[in-house]
Amino acid sequence: MLILNQTATIYLAFAGAVILIGLLFGKLAKKLKVPNVTGYLLGGLIMGPILRLVGVDFLSTDVLNVLDIMPQIALGFIAFTIGSEFRLSYFKRVGTKPIIIAIFESLFAILAVLGVLVILKVTGVINASYEFIFILSAIAAATAPAATLMVIKQYKARGEVTENLMSVVALDDATAVIFFGLMVAIAEMTTSTHVSVVWSIAKPFVEILSSVVVGALTGLLLTFLIKWFTGRGNRVSVVISLILITVALGAIVKNIFPDFEFSTLLSCMMIGAIFTNLSPDEEFHQVMDLVDRVTPPILIMFFVISGAELNLTVLTSVGIIGLVYIIFRVLGKLGGSYFGALISKSSASVRKYLGFALIPQAGVAIGLTIVAGSIIPEHAPMIRAIILCGTLIYELVGPLMTKYALVKAGEIILDPSTKKQLVE
Repeated sequence: MLILNQTATIYLAFAGAVILIGLLFGKLAKKLKVPNVTGYLLGGLIMGPILRLVGVDFLSTDVLNVLDIMPQIALGFIAFTIGSEFRLSYFKRVGTKPIIIAIFESLFAILAVLGVLVILKVTGVINASYEFIFILSAIAAATAPAATLMVIKQYKARGEVTENLMSVVALDDATAVIFFGLMVAIAEMTTSTHVSVVWSIAKPFVEILSSVVVGALTGLLLTFLIKWFTGRGNRVSVVISLILITVALGAIVKNIFPDFEFSTLLSCMMIGAIFTNLSPDEEFHQVMDLVDRVTPPILIMFFVISGAELNLTVLTSVGIIGLVYIIFRVLGKLGGSYFGALISKSSASVRKYLGFALIPQAGVAIGLTIVAGSIIPEHAPMIRAIILCGTLIYELVGPLMTKYALVKAGEIILDPSTKKQLVE
């Protein structure tokens, strides 16, 4: 008989407790008529401090070293699901609209934060270096796809806004990384550094290209293996194994090349995109149905852990710079998505409502804070505090705004008397 050591037993208990907490708060969220993901985040946010008060440090280094892999795995599955929406037939039908919207919503978020912070510096209201301002502003481009996807799946939203939203949040990871690299290059021009400006500009493109190539090759392998393995259990096992390997590859690359940002999100999106375009419809729908059945516990753990990592104390330390970041990033996202939809001749619904679903910010932004900390270590604590504070607010408010936008767009149908979703 296999006997687990005490540490392993504790980790298993934590994992089980996390899932149960998520389920309970998900049920509470339904009673309050808010998205389940909001309930999961609140569950983690509430239970983390409570466990610490009774002597259980939910966020201790040892525990997080084990549980931290779960968010990475969850993001891998989320990215795979988003990528599976990238059918060439869809892009032939809508053209470059999502690409244009993604570029402008990312760019406007950066410019909105940057413009206000520069004005405050010039007028003497804040005392911050231009390098700090440029790098902090660059992080504003990032949008988290996880919460948005969960709302779409929970309410079975469908329509033009939903279609464009899925594409924009997927493309946002690429645009955010590119703009961040360019802003870092500009920031380094303002200081005397030994870092090559040419490499700073080229680096994000190299990172994205390598991530896409790895994802494309893995997607081809998945398509082949799905044809070879015909059993339902074997097929879902193939998907899980390749996503786990891709996530692990990201960690391996990071350990070998600390300054190189290999994006497992982009790789997993590309796996899904290749698979959806090369597989027969019957195989594709069978596999995606199986993936939907096995991922809920992983996603619940992801959001509960994310909620537990949100620390309310950061709210008191961000100051006026943090307030500018939190407010003007949202305004930039709203304005940029509207302008991008306008010039791409998207519908009125896309122009009016898509931006409200781009508020969440988490994984990619937090990852960029680590990169920012390596560039300007003296400002790393402030950048991290601002981004964590923003994450706290965006992740709690974002799902509600996504639901609001899709309801107003008519793509989530609610019973006017009960405010519950109507089954069509």
